[in-house]
Amino acid sequence: MNTWLLTFQNSNSPTFDMMIFFHDFTMMILIFITLIILFIMLTLLSNKFINRFLLQGHTIE
Repeated sequence: MNTWLLTFQNSNSPTFDMMIFFHDFTMMILIFITLIILFIMLTLLSNKFINRFLLQGHTIE
């Protein structure tokens, strides 16, 4: 058996097989959420639509 692999070993039971599937699925969801948040943060930082009248503390009415 290779010791340098970063995956789970082969499962013996269907329960553990479903646990591996659940782990992989939740990691995909977490990566997707992280990428969406990163995209939103980058679009907020690179926003070029700045109103010059709002820079002096005026509120939008």
